[in-house]
This record gives sequence, C-alpha cells and structure tokens, in this order.
Amino acid sequence: MIVLGLGARSGVPLPAPVLAVLAAAGVEPARIEVLATVDRRAAEPRVRELAAGFGWRVAGFTAAELAARPVPNPSARVAAATGAPSVAEAAALLAAGPGAALLLPKTARDGVTVALAWSGLGGGRPVVDRDVVVHQR
Repeated sequence: MIVLGLGARSGVPLPAPVLAVLAAAGVEPARIEVLATVDRRAAEPRVRELAAGFGWRVAGFTAAELAARPVPNPSARVAAATGAPSVAEAAALLAAGPGAALLLPKTARDGVTVALAWSGLGGGRPVVDRDVVVHQR
C-alpha cells in the first residue's frame, strides 16, 4: 500500500501540485490508497474532494500523533504552525503502519507538501523511479 502524506497552506488549491509531485516521482494516482494529513486538514472539503476524486481513503492525525513520529526532515516552521515538526512525512508513515518506509521524502510545490510512504504489507517493496513504480521481491 502506498500512502500520500499531505501538508498544505490554508486555501491553496491541491490537485495540480499533488499531481505534479506524483508525476515527477513516476507514481500514478491509482497507486495511492490513502491520503494522510493533520486532522484539521483531513476535515476540509478540498482535501476530501481530492481524495474522493481518486478513490483514496482519508486518514487524519492529531498534532500530538504527528509529533511523536520520528521523520528524517523535521521543520521548525511546520512545528510552529501545526504543533508537529512534520505533517506530510509523519502522516504518511503513520497511515502506512508499522514497518513503513518513505518512498519519497517531503516535496513542496505551490504551497503543498507531499510525501509517499509504503506500508510494508502485501508483497515486495515498491521502488519509486523517475518513470515507473515497480515491486521488488
């Protein structure tokens, strides 16, 4: 399972930046199963509409839950704004579950930050390549 972690500034349009990051990573939207973010963003119509448009489930986490998840790229600015040093990476890893690994570290575009995590369940680890996502055994 691949999870998309999402951080975003209030009111910023989501589809174009999210799709641009996925395209740059070589990941088709159909490969994503869950969109994960901070709970207050998960409740926003724009987030729910984005997820519904692609058939993704939505997972929301409190700032405390996000802050408790170690990440490779914490941000003091994000911590000041949300109460957690990471939203996109931490949410992706939390939603992907135990043994999760980042496939794509946080990548920012036009006020939107995206990270991708893999759950470790259900077969070989997917590898993000510039052109394609494949499963290794």
